Amino acid sequence: MINMNEIVKTHDIVFITLDSLRLDAAQAALSFCQLPNLWALMGGRRWEERHSSGSFTYAAHHAFFAGFLPTQASPGPHPRLFAASFAGSMTTVEGTFTFPQSTMMEGLSELGFTTLCAGGVGFFNKQSALGRIFPDMFDHSHWEKKFGVTEKDSATHQFSWMANEVAAKKGPVFAFVNVSAIHQPNCHYVEGQTIDNVESQIAALAYVDSRIPILVDAFTKRMRDSFWIICSDHGSAYGEDGYEGHRLGHSTVWDVPYIDFIVIGNRGDDEG
Repeated sequence: MINMNEIVKTHDIVFITLDSLRLDAAQAALSFCQLPNLWALMGGRRWEERHSSGSFTYAAHHAFFAGFLPTQASPGPHPRLFAASFAGSMTTVEGTFTFPQSTMMEGLSELGFTTLCAGGVGFFNKQSALGRIFPDMFDHSHWEKKFGVTEKDSATHQFSWMANEVAAKKGPVFAFVNVSAIHQPNCHYVEGQTIDNVESQIAALAYVDSRIPILVDAFTKRMRDSFWIICSDHGSAYGEDGYEGHRLGHSTVWDVPYIDFIVIGNRGDDEG
């Protein structure tokens, strides 16, 4: 396992949740060669099959921010990268970045990180008390209608805002983006389609892949390397066994894709 106690000393951290992305859609998009940018970042690796910590956005992100990232889809226990301290944890090991605060953002802030949030779906839109809970966990957060689920080019706007914020920061940053494009409605990514399905999720993910260089470029220009985590918070059922949507106990919801990798920054190695 990666030693996160060493990573947090030297790296920026990027955490992207691809809201509602199914595991099979993610795997198919990679197999169909529709994710050239992610494929390059993943270094030829495949998506890891994992189990989400929650069946909908609110539950999953509460768990994620406390360190309960999607769990490997095999018998455990599996050591965690991050963990809020609590007695009796069986998944906290020497390499786990363990913090006494309730969220990883608070723990990283204690180390000097600036925490940034580009909101996406309604639980991040700051338009209600519920929609402010997650954004208020960060030093700086932003949401506008162009970030939301009805905007076809939402990922461009989200990644561009985050890239500008990152460029303005000198110290270490924790950058979180809740990507809204794959959440329903996503049928508009397939010409002429009027219903959401696996095909339109694949098309939505391909769109996100085409925009991710906006954010990657921002981090390659920084003086620190960056550690990236990209995963889904949950999937979405499209009629399997009679189920539709999420917030339910079906494999199309609980099985999610996950990947982590390092992006090399401009550390000044070539400067005289």
